[in-house]
Amino acid sequence: MKKTILVTGASSGIGRDTVKYFQSRGWNVLATMRQPANDTELAQLENVVVTRLDVLDNTSVETAVALGIRTFGKIDVVLNNAGYGAYGPLESFSRESIIRQFDTNVIGLLDVTRALLPHFRSNRDGIIINISSVGGKLAFPFGSLYHGTKFAVEGISESLDFELREFGVKVKIVEPGAVATDFKGRSMDISNDETLLEYQPLLGKVIGAMDEFFVHASAPVKIAEVIFEAATDGKNQLRYIAGEDARQMIGARKQLDDESLDATLRMQFGL
Repeated sequence: MKKTILVTGASSGIGRDTVKYFQSRGWNVLATMRQPANDTELAQLENVVVTRLDVLDNTSVETAVALGIRTFGKIDVVLNNAGYGAYGPLESFSRESIIRQFDTNVIGLLDVTRALLPHFRSNRDGIIINISSVGGKLAFPFGSLYHGTKFAVEGISESLDFELREFGVKVKIVEPGAVATDFKGRSMDISNDETLLEYQPLLGKVIGAMDEFFVHASAPVKIAEVIFEAATDGKNQLRYIAGEDARQMIGARKQLDDESLDATLRMQFGL
């Protein structure tokens, strides 16, 4: 029997390449996105169903999960991939923007996971794969919102893995570095109030460093390969690093205490 994966945020980047990667290896795929009418490619693939799922709309979450189970009989894996990055001085964000960042990256992930847990529990089987980031292991200036959400994903995943493995459900975390997608375009929410003069010198340096961060970005398919490994290797492994840059940065973080990390980042940003 073919296995089935539900992918959130499948309209572009990691999500889209993951849909195509799993489909090419014989899986059924429920490819979900906020605006499925805009899809011109995935719905043409055999054993792929494209449907609406907006992580900010819990009704759409429940409807999509029900459709996947009804269509394929069983969902074996869920990839919580939908998300974006809010960057800028905390003062420059409205409260509504702050809530939207956490609702999308954290509450939405929890809602999708919660919708699938009864199905996984009754089957005593299932894998939850959560996309974290290098930004879930170390934080850069002006990323308090984004890093806050990814640190949360790490803690949520670690805790859930303990409680769910008791009835056969595994949780995996994939931690990419820079990915060659449109993340800097449509997947970033940069807020800057230029009247907040004190922040501007550092902000300029950080934005410049961010451009350099993406020079050696991994292709999305490389992240999809790691996701496939996490879904199929049969291991109780929790974390999967995706990308050589991620491996280097996370490795360095493990070696540095807080003071050394602070000094390293300040040197990197020219402070």
